[in-house]
Amino acid sequence: MELTKSEMEIMDVLWESDKPLSRADLLARSEEKTWKDSSVHILLNGLLQKGAIQEAGLVRRSKTYGRVFSPTLSREEYFAATIFSHRHKPNIVGLFRALLQREDITPDQLAEIAALVAQKNQ
Repeated sequence: MELTKSEMEIMDVLWESDKPLSRADLLARSEEKTWKDSSVHILLNGLLQKGAIQEAGLVRRSKTYGRVFSPTLSREEYFAATIFSHRHKPNIVGLFRALLQREDITPDQLAEIAALVAQKNQ
């Protein structure tokens, strides 16, 4: 699944939220959006069709009800999926090597990664 820049902006807002958001919530929380407010329905429908978000219920807004949306996958799951969806897939060992060479990885993160690898080997 490939998301457009505008779809990614909406996903960022949803990923940063601890609860499902309505259209109005998305508009209020989208600070540096590149899309027009009137386009939010088109973007949400596109994300629904791609399976990136799901309807998570209804909320009452004055006299009407509106849908709320939540992501179907985490930010990390999305990026992991997109890395391997390209025609030129990276070698997974080389990819991990490159990620582990980053200077912003903490010892705690390395320990967590080592635990995940050990768990996968069991």
